Amino acid sequence: MAYWLLKVALTPLFLLLWRVQVEGREHVPADGAAVLAANHQSFCDSLFIPLAVPRKVTFLAKAEYFDSPKTAWFFRAVGQIPIRRGSGKEAERALETAADALGEGRLVALYPEGTRSLDGLVHRGRTGVARLSRERGVPVVPVGIQGTRAVQPVGKRLMRPGKTVVVRFGPPMWMPPGADRPDAPAAQDRRELREFTDTLMHEISGLSGQPYVDEYVPKRSSTAA
Repeated sequence: MAYWLLKVALTPLFLLLWRVQVEGREHVPADGAAVLAANHQSFCDSLFIPLAVPRKVTFLAKAEYFDSPKTAWFFRAVGQIPIRRGSGKEAERALETAADALGEGRLVALYPEGTRSLDGLVHRGRTGVARLSRERGVPVVPVGIQGTRAVQPVGKRLMRPGKTVVVRFGPPMWMPPGADRPDAPAAQDRRELREFTDTLMHEISGLSGQPYVDEYVPKRSSTAA
């Protein structure tokens, strides 16, 4: 209930403060489980994507947001799922949590890059989205976002009004079912996951208008240096 109350309250405000353009909304399934896979350039990406979709969107949010009283109330109110990033085991638990949400027929939004890109590029994606599509048999809808970096640059708390934000949805993609064969060699499985993920990231790059680079997002310390 809190999710819909906040959406009803915030949507008119967002449309008043920013020029929001939504393209390809018909590609988002009207019901049933699906993954929205988007580029990530600003914290406010997670505000504009739900604005563009009539269904409830569930994000896997950093657990740190739930640790702070300043933000915890909001993330709990809108039903977001906390995850802790770090070790491989934590990443596996995050994927299991997302798979459970998909099993409930939810619309789950993820950022395949794993974190925000600070250089205006779309980076090499992690293969977790492909694994979810394969294991749960759900479509992946590529999403390209433009303009949110200008609305809320990294490190800034306040959002700047008067900017244009574009949210573009592309046609759904499906992980080939052949990758789910129990007798498939591990190397073949990894190759198919990587090929799907690379194709997905190129789709996101085209939708967002941001160039693609076949490198993972640099660690914060490396980018700062």
